[in-house]
Amino acid sequence: MKLLFIGDIVARPGRDLLRRHLKALTSVHGIDLVIANGENAAGGNGITRDNANEIFGAGVDVITTGNHVWDKREALEFIGAEPRLIRPANYPEGTPGRGSHMAVSRSGVRVGVVNVMGRVFLPSLDDPFRAATREIARVTAEGAQVVFVDVHAETTSEKVALGWYLDGQVAAVIGTHTHVQTADERILPGGTACLSDVGMTGPHDGVIGMDKTAVIARFLTGLPGRFEPATGDARLHGVVITAEPATGRATAIERVSLTEQQLQEITDRATVAAR
Repeated sequence: MKLLFIGDIVARPGRDLLRRHLKALTSVHGIDLVIANGENAAGGNGITRDNANEIFGAGVDVITTGNHVWDKREALEFIGAEPRLIRPANYPEGTPGRGSHMAVSRSGVRVGVVNVMGRVFLPSLDDPFRAATREIARVTAEGAQVVFVDVHAETTSEKVALGWYLDGQVAAVIGTHTHVQTADERILPGGTACLSDVGMTGPHDGVIGMDKTAVIARFLTGLPGRFEPATGDARLHGVVITAEPATGRATAIERVSLTEQQLQEITDRATVAAR
């Protein structure tokens, strides 16, 4: 089976790419399940109920998040009622929502999706390593044949370490948060596919999704300022994981980095093929 994981969706440009092109992209790659990090979907910070519904409507099956999950207060109110939207599992007990979700792929494979957040240069939460182990045991007990982990973390060392820690236990450990796609994809000896950061889906003519003028001014002056999302050069970053349900291990990993023009060409070909 094939999983597509889409890197941090940023604001309207990122959501528009999914709405216009995701279904064609999944068709071309033969994708069975789509997961996306959506914590920046609302104007670059947080996620609203409408954002989540739009992303699900575009063809995403599970939305993961990270440190910006609570930036829009309404997330506290609806995340508990939407099991397909998960937050890092290592938030303390009593935090709304769940840190994992059991999804069923289009081919009928049961896929456990786990979300954890790193602690280096981020708010100090519970141990992500032990939290990941706990959630993996939970989804495995629920019948997961394949397990995917989104590790939302600042440093590559923490993400790489978690990959080695979980090698052989899950199909993939993929990093999010830094919005810059890395080129270190590999399959570890135990069959776990890893990538330090999947990248960002949204406007790339700014600074990690934000308008560059305000960001540069912050660096030059040290003064606070309001950041707004950038608007141009929309790109989709993601990764395709091929996994074997019988073993729960990955057999292939492929990075995806597509401009809007390239996505439009894929959509056009898919439209012609469907006629």
